[in-house]
Amino acid sequence: MTITRDKVLHMARLAHIELDEEKVEQYREDLNAVLDYIDKLRDLDDQDERMTHAAGVESRLREDQVAAPLLHGEVLRNAPDQDGEQFRVPKVLED
Repeated sequence: MTITRDKVLHMARLAHIELDEEKVEQYREDLNAVLDYIDKLRDLDDQDERMTHAAGVESRLREDQVAAPLLHGEVLRNAPDQDGEQFRVPKVLED
């Protein structure tokens, strides 16, 4: 796709911008350069395999192992402070 002088003038009208002839040519060249660069990036995208990580690091995950759940009493036994069947924690909100 190539940006023509008429397309630049059309975009300028839509944006309510007044351009002199020098600016029309400058914008036409700049927009065409942007489109050329986008085409180069598209060519690169088609050639290369997608990357999921920049350093090529592979995650090593351990296998899930099913274990018996902890009993309520066992969990509370490790609590620094408890109140019957509940954990006791410092007050966070003011009354």
